[in-house]
Amino acid sequence: MLASASPRRQELIAKLGLPVIIRPSDADENTPPDWSPATIVEELSLRKARAVAEATDRSELAGGAPLAIVVGSDTIVALAGEAMGKPKDESDAEAMLSRLQGRSHEVYTGVTLLDPGTGRAVTRHQVTKVRMKTLSPEQIRRYVATGEPMDKAGAYGIQGGGALLVESIEGDFYGVMGLPVSLVAGMLESFDIVLP
Repeated sequence: MLASASPRRQELIAKLGLPVIIRPSDADENTPPDWSPATIVEELSLRKARAVAEATDRSELAGGAPLAIVVGSDTIVALAGEAMGKPKDESDAEAMLSRLQGRSHEVYTGVTLLDPGTGRAVTRHQVTKVRMKTLSPEQIRRYVATGEPMDKAGAYGIQGGGALLVESIEGDFYGVMGLPVSLVAGMLESFDIVLP
């Protein structure tokens, strides 16, 4: 079960080839300002997985089958160690992109796999380094005007028009999109689910 409303995460989890139920999480995403980016994504992925596991009525599942694993995930952008979440508005998106342009930053994605039957959870995170192109204020304004940045950490989506802003990446492309499927596949092995 995927604890996310994100179309990107839904698309990515399908790559595992396992049956998936989508159940968005309503977990609190507020964090203390002194938490590191790694702590933020790990804690939020765990909160999301727990919220969905606790809210799921087992009788809702097809054929009354037991719920195997809940997958929670969270992604943030960090510039010089400072976490950048989703922009509050267009002005905030422009400010974020102005700070990122011409520089390298890290994208942190945390993943939690939780077995609701036992309460056992495994949480990990992955970091991908992204370098943005040098952009003019007008290029940034045009991209923000598309609306794409508004629900994305760091105010860009690498799988969409934001790909035109990126000069290079070092690490897992899918992690930047929001769900590092290779990491998830490896984590599933600790629950005796081996892929492929």
